[in-house]
Amino acid sequence: MTIIEARGLGRTFKTRRGVVEAVAGVDLAVEQGEIVGFLGPNGAGKTTTFRLLTTLLRPTTGTATVVGADLIRDPVGVRMGIGYVPQAIGVVGGGSDPNSTVREELVLQGRLYRKPAAEAARRADLLVRQLDLVGLERRLTKTLSGGQRRRLDIALGLVHSPRVIFLDEPSTGLDPQSRSNLWDHIRRLRKELGTTVFLSTHYLDEADALCDRVLVIDHGKVVAEGRPEELKQRLSGDIITLSLNGDPGIVQETFAGRADIREITLNGCMMRLTVQHGERVLPELLRILDGAGVTLNSVQLISPTLDDVFLTLTGRGLRDGTMVMPDPLLSAAAS
Repeated sequence: MTIIEARGLGRTFKTRRGVVEAVAGVDLAVEQGEIVGFLGPNGAGKTTTFRLLTTLLRPTTGTATVVGADLIRDPVGVRMGIGYVPQAIGVVGGGSDPNSTVREELVLQGRLYRKPAAEAARRADLLVRQLDLVGLERRLTKTLSGGQRRRLDIALGLVHSPRVIFLDEPSTGLDPQSRSNLWDHIRRLRKELGTTVFLSTHYLDEADALCDRVLVIDHGKVVAEGRPEELKQRLSGDIITLSLNGDPGIVQETFAGRADIREITLNGCMMRLTVQHGERVLPELLRILDGAGVTLNSVQLISPTLDDVFLTLTGRGLRDGTMVMPDPLLSAAAS
């Protein structure tokens, strides 16, 4: 079931320099129960798209439905069915009382959604357990750490049991351990509550670890979508580098015409092969070389990253747009 669908969704802003097209006709669809990542450099249109889909901005063009409600005709229906956690940590300094406790904040949020007091209290207690806030219920929100505040932000977005939660760069500013813990909580939202998660991120390892699919946006348009591994293989491919003993020209002739090798480049005794599914192709290539009597000094297999995908699509890397490459400490913690 499609729970978010947009067609030609656009938004322009008037500035002193003229009209700026922040979102230029976005088409997207998110299925119920998916975790979908939204990738792109700063200024690509991610946050504006989030604000459009959460009714915080009115579209200039296009249409969209979220949780079955039309964005223009039924904005209240959209809001009742979604949760939205913006980029900035909002518990302290975002309109909340810093002298309130964690539980008081959760109960108040439930009451603002017109839940009876007893139901709001039950829901608060459930979220405390689900988002690992046990022991913090009586803590003042102003005393929470960054990771604790972020978990509370997400809990506040879930008080009314939304079918979809929008997370705009949920782990920005968190230390590696807090980010890894937050990932576990996001996975549990889908597993235990069936919540659909639509998140934007500047962390490439986050998209790889969490998302069923990713959408890549650039200059206000979605330029690619698919599973992370599918995109990396389709647009980049794996790189096998061979350091050869002997004539590389003979090896090149041996490999010529193979459908599973996209490209062969030579640099002295070094041969670089671009292939799909390198982990499957490499053993066969090594057997062929052994049968031909070719010996090797070294072999290296490198899989593409989402930065390579973006470079292929747009001619610039995600790092050029202040995207963050995988954190080795966090990648190790996630594995």
